[in-house]
Amino acid sequence: MPSTPRAAIIPVTPFQQNCTLLWCEATKRAAVIDPGGDLDRIQAAIAKAGVTVEKILLTHGHIDHAGGAADLRDALKVPVEGPHIADKPLLDSLPGTGAAYGIDGAKVVTPDRWLTEGDTVTVGELTFDVLHCPGHSPGSVVLVSRDARYAQVGDVLFRGSVGRTDLPGGNHEALIASIKTKLLPLGDDVAFIPGHGPTGTIGQERLSNPFLQ
Repeated sequence: MPSTPRAAIIPVTPFQQNCTLLWCEATKRAAVIDPGGDLDRIQAAIAKAGVTVEKILLTHGHIDHAGGAADLRDALKVPVEGPHIADKPLLDSLPGTGAAYGIDGAKVVTPDRWLTEGDTVTVGELTFDVLHCPGHSPGSVVLVSRDARYAQVGDVLFRGSVGRTDLPGGNHEALIASIKTKLLPLGDDVAFIPGHGPTGTIGQERLSNPFLQ
């Protein structure tokens, strides 16, 4: 019987980004996905869940997802995994981007492990497949648990919408191709946590998302 994933969503930054505390129920080992900032809020959620964080995972390099990663890595003494190396320019420019958006203290973060299509990521006894889904950013990745029928999609897909593509490195055609060729085939029963807003399912988006019709 595969271990069950549990998740707590922690809205962070003025962008209300869904930082996710994801853990393996069997081992209480956890990952923090996309710590954009508000680290005190993230640390409180870790304490409340009673879990041990073993890594930080980044779906992509934008400020609201990665701005707090360097400081959280220092605080927890854990490695950072992801995103795809194509987002290195975004991660290298986090301090300047943070200043432009009024987010103080963002630091450059260099992952301990870049992720690419076909890699796997573990959290306790959980295993996630890595899908490289460019479009919102060049290096966006999606993490999929095929056992649990669950995915972390970052800003690739939202309930009723898709990621914006007007930022540097964005490409709308590439984004729609990523969703149609990599996410929709996962199956209608797959639930997802996006980078902003409410959770959804692949089936719901296939039927009603206006960007996919």
